[in-house]
Amino acid sequence: MSWIQKLHESYPNCVLVACATNTPPPWPISHLIKRAQVEVTVDAKGKLKRVKALSRAESPTLIPATESSAGRTRDISPHPLCEELGYCASDMPNVEAEKVRLYLAQLDAWCSSEFVHAKADAVRLYLSQKNLWNDLVSQSIFPVVIEDAQGRKTKIADEKVFVRWRVEVVGDPCSGTWEDESLIAKWISFDRAQNESVGICMVTGDSVRIGKKHPRFLRNPSDGAKLISANDDDYAGLTFRGRFTDGKKEYGRQTCGVGFELSQKAHSALRWLIQNQGYKNDTQAIVSWAVAGKPIPNWFADTLELCGIEEKLVESDLISQGVGQSFAIRLRNAIAGYGASLGQADDIVVMGLDSATTGRMAITFYRELNGSEFLARIEAWHMKCAWPQNFGKDKKFVGAPAPRDIAEAGYGRWDEKLNKVKVDEVLLKTTAERLLPCVLDGKQIPLDLVLSVCHHAAKRVGFKKNNEGAEEQWEKCLGIACALLKGIHTERNYQMALELDRKSRDYLYGRLLAIAEHGTICTDDCSLLRSILKVSHCLLPRKSRAIPLPRE
Repeated sequence: MSWIQKLHESYPNCVLVACATNTPPPWPISHLIKRAQVEVTVDAKGKLKRVKALSRAESPTLIPATESSAGRTRDISPHPLCEELGYCASDMPNVEAEKVRLYLAQLDAWCSSEFVHAKADAVRLYLSQKNLWNDLVSQSIFPVVIEDAQGRKTKIADEKVFVRWRVEVVGDPCSGTWEDESLIAKWISFDRAQNESVGICMVTGDSVRIGKKHPRFLRNPSDGAKLISANDDDYAGLTFRGRFTDGKKEYGRQTCGVGFELSQKAHSALRWLIQNQGYKNDTQAIVSWAVAGKPIPNWFADTLELCGIEEKLVESDLISQGVGQSFAIRLRNAIAGYGASLGQADDIVVMGLDSATTGRMAITFYRELNGSEFLARIEAWHMKCAWPQNFGKDKKFVGAPAPRDIAEAGYGRWDEKLNKVKVDEVLLKTTAERLLPCVLDGKQIPLDLVLSVCHHAAKRVGFKKNNEGAEEQWEKCLGIACALLKGIHTERNYQMALELDRKSRDYLYGRLLAIAEHGTICTDDCSLLRSILKVSHCLLPRKSRAIPLPRE
């Protein structure tokens, strides 16, 4: 249960960071964000003032929710305030009466309690007039069309149109119910009072309200997979439950219970962290954070993004000892900058999530490190795989490539339609998971991945040239291959500068290829070429040594 405890400890710090950076904060407990399509404005006495159709940018709305409504799928569990027309429009033709009854009963219970709020009561007064459907029809709201992230438009069924409320009160500049902090606090207090059953939270050891339906929507707004799920009671006999025999009425008495508020805050913190500083690829999500809310380096970035190290690599750099020294100094200075805020006692957590089905999610990777240990491992990875990289005319640097670039170099294929390198999503996910231990645990880089990148780089004719004739894609793949070879053969201690004393056959032939790539041979290169050929001639098979060397 360590992961949920760390997330719970991170929640207040995430709120502080969100306020400091002017970003949307983590969700409060007993609340969630839904996309509303229609905004209805009323006054304090429940009189309609106007109706407005919302664009996609305006639609995200923080709404009060119950534990049941937040996780509803097929069951009837109304949200207490903002809802679909099928729940709150009692005058709508063919409306399901049970949905409306449950919605209005819940709203009446809130407004008749000690936790009533003026805005919620104004909405109740308006709905008691039973004119919502007719008011929307008179404003020509229908049909309602929604737009997705790709710009595709789809007509939504009338009963599925989601309505949010705005209550204009004299002297109150905050009219939106989703923006009113006092309304949010009133609903949290009412929801807490409605749930009196308690149990032992196995995370804190306190006797508190136990969560029965844990939050979802962790990786994206439509994510239905849960990290903690227990709905076997609804499908008795379909799942092997081992020795657990308690039913729905005795929920959690034989298993490890987690407090409702602790679960809400922990999942909200995880959702916020994934959205703001996580790596997402299809169903995979990997996030790293400091529990104290302090900034940390991104393990998934290349050296240029991590430290801002950018150098224009010229020909003289390839034989200069200054390239490696300059890189090392800048990297250490950048890591030291993070170390100035991170202390030895600061906890760093790295967590990977993935799901094989739409309803269940698993933790695929989890590490807890202290601040200095985390920084040392990040620095070791970038030092071990440092090499001059050429990612294009505007991106040349010395350092380690990002895991995504490594996956593209090893398994990517050129897509003519997209005009870029494309890699299969499954291979990209697998490569990221395999490189995580290499970066954070110092494990050896997988040999098959290194060979795949090297074989890909060896097929130079398979790479496309740009309009200017430059081989940017091949140069990128070659730099990544060299970085991985340097990282996997640490015992050879390869340098980024020319090593005149290295006499191994692969290195000497590499120098020959470098001269051939240059295209011209100067006086110094002639003597260098002859010395390389002399050593290479000694390494040839005995029958091949009869071939005479070129004269001076």
